[in-house]
Amino acid sequence: MVILTDPLGKEIRELTTSKVDIDVDSTMDFELTIPLAGYKTDIVKKGRVFVPGTEFGGVINGRKTNTAEETVIVRGRSWRGFLEKKVLKPPSGSAYKVISGELNTVIRALLSETGLTALFQGSTEDTGVTVTNYQFNRYTTLRKGLKKLLASVGYRMQLTYIQQEGGNPGYVRLEAVPAVDYSETIEVSQDSQIDFIIEEASYQVNHLICLGSGELAQRMVVDLYVQGDGTIGTTQHYFGEDEIEEIYDYSSVESAEELTKQGTEKLSELMDYVHMSMDVAKIGIDVGIGDIVGGRDYITGTTASRPVMNKIYEEEDGQTKVNYILEGETEDEDTIQ
Repeated sequence: MVILTDPLGKEIRELTTSKVDIDVDSTMDFELTIPLAGYKTDIVKKGRVFVPGTEFGGVINGRKTNTAEETVIVRGRSWRGFLEKKVLKPPSGSAYKVISGELNTVIRALLSETGLTALFQGSTEDTGVTVTNYQFNRYTTLRKGLKKLLASVGYRMQLTYIQQEGGNPGYVRLEAVPAVDYSETIEVSQDSQIDFIIEEASYQVNHLICLGSGELAQRMVVDLYVQGDGTIGTTQHYFGEDEIEEIYDYSSVESAEELTKQGTEKLSELMDYVHMSMDVAKIGIDVGIGDIVGGRDYITGTTASRPVMNKIYEEEDGQTKVNYILEGETEDEDTIQ
């Protein structure tokens, strides 16, 4: 069920749709297919759509009429898409934006700073978790910045569209909640009757030569190595034919600390991996973006746990489905339905 509001957030009616596709955190958009017979002039730009009690929804920014198929396709940006279109800028005279405070207090401050308080409200609940002098990447987006900040303390973003009584405008509540590692209590395997795919690859890059600013002999160089336990450090672990090297050219970086930070993120993408995809919905719990699920393949003995990176809401012919995308998996890959 998808509800329509006017541009101020006042509810109008339930929409009659033949198909709904809402991508929360990848393309961060939605597409509603509405039969011409169900289309009304109250569907306007900047009107909101939402699935009650969830974060599935967004704001309308386009329409497409197809007379041959007798449909109107209504498009828009998801709530996280608004966070992605706001940039966290360093204060004048500073290289980085740095912030301190309780998590939800920080969220409220950033929503206010980026001008989103007409649509979003940060939670007033005290998480009991405080960050001190947290440094955001330069000119990162609000969405990316919050995700990394919260992940650094084991939390994640939770967004929920809140309906109001008496015709008052609704809003999106944004709050920090603990990320749950479901792999510690629920392990999907052949015994669970839930289909999954586990793919592993070894002998990938384990030595990243990071090149920063400077010329020739004055060029900043940081060597990063994958350790035997899968962590990343500055001590070489693999040698000879087992050493797999690659160069990371980041000539604009000015400090070894920042080069190490960015190089570590790059090497984590290039090193040995285990990818996993599964029909998370069949686990029977509402897993949030940032929560972790796990699986075990008895055939190869491979185990894996991965965070949920995206959720896609689909509705067609009265049937609803939520697809979960795990880290390392893309919507373009064959995923288990």
